[in-house]
Amino acid sequence: MKRNLILAAAAVTAVFLAACGGKKEQKVPTTTHREVEKVQVLTLESERIAKTLELSATLEGYESMTISPSITGHIDHIYVEVGSRVKRGDTLVRMDQTQLNTTRINLATARTELERVKALKATGSASEQVYDQAKAAYDQLVETERFQAENTLVRARYAGVISAKNYEDGEMYTGAPILSLTQISRLKAIINIPETYFPLVRQGMKVTLESDIYPKETFNATIEIVYPTVDPASHTFQAKLNIPNASEKIRPGMYVRAHLAIGEIETIVVPYQSVLKLTGSNDRYVFVDDGGKARRVAVTMGQRFDDRIEIVPVEAGAIKAGDRLVTVGQARLVDGVTLEIVE
Repeated sequence: MKRNLILAAAAVTAVFLAACGGKKEQKVPTTTHREVEKVQVLTLESERIAKTLELSATLEGYESMTISPSITGHIDHIYVEVGSRVKRGDTLVRMDQTQLNTTRINLATARTELERVKALKATGSASEQVYDQAKAAYDQLVETERFQAENTLVRARYAGVISAKNYEDGEMYTGAPILSLTQISRLKAIINIPETYFPLVRQGMKVTLESDIYPKETFNATIEIVYPTVDPASHTFQAKLNIPNASEKIRPGMYVRAHLAIGEIETIVVPYQSVLKLTGSNDRYVFVDDGGKARRVAVTMGQRFDDRIEIVPVEAGAIKAGDRLVTVGQARLVDGVTLEIVE
């Protein structure tokens, strides 16, 4: 019986090996794309256009500060509420005055002592060293009194509006800001400009602002500072806008579109449909014919002219006049695929 079982197992094994040996190895396709893609191309030419950049920005108060005295203690009185308009020099907060009053008493005593020592020195009854010590003690108390007065009766450094209040009268001030003061009669904004335009942007250039809140109005601004460095990650540089706001229609925190006319420039304008968008992001790119192979180039979109759009390569020099842009069939391409140009 045992011998028969062994023979049966051997027979099954032989049949299995014969079946496996009879099958040919199957290859798994390595790509889902055809080896050659048929496309149409357009030879790029540079064009001279009147260029206006449209950039987004968020408005800020030109000046903004927190009211945070340098001494701790109880808050005697807060003179303002959120929304209060203040002028430069207005008293905003009065802190507990115990320290200030003590210092003023000591200062009066030190002043009297200094005058006494000064009189004795004039008659030769007091040495120069004694006078110097009295003078140093007096000067130190003068400085202490100035510091404590500044931080006991806290005043506004500029005209503005109280935008936050975090304490009430009688509470213990522990270091968190008591108030926030924001200037709204003049605003500022930071705009990020593509590095390509760095040579064209200068201090003093005029900028026009638009807000969806006021669709029929524009607001004027001026470039106050052009920052000297370029961000290597975004390939942009920053400029600070100075925005008069006497009407106070626009306010800190609002979103605006800034229009900056930079004159005529040489640029590349392509058919709008030739620019592709990366799924799940706002990144844009095109394909060019690079010696018979598809080369993907990341771009940003600029000014639009009906069915054409200005493009600027993210990496300077990545696309230029004379390159052949894929205008038909680009949606099927991947980087490096072989191209067959058709008319």
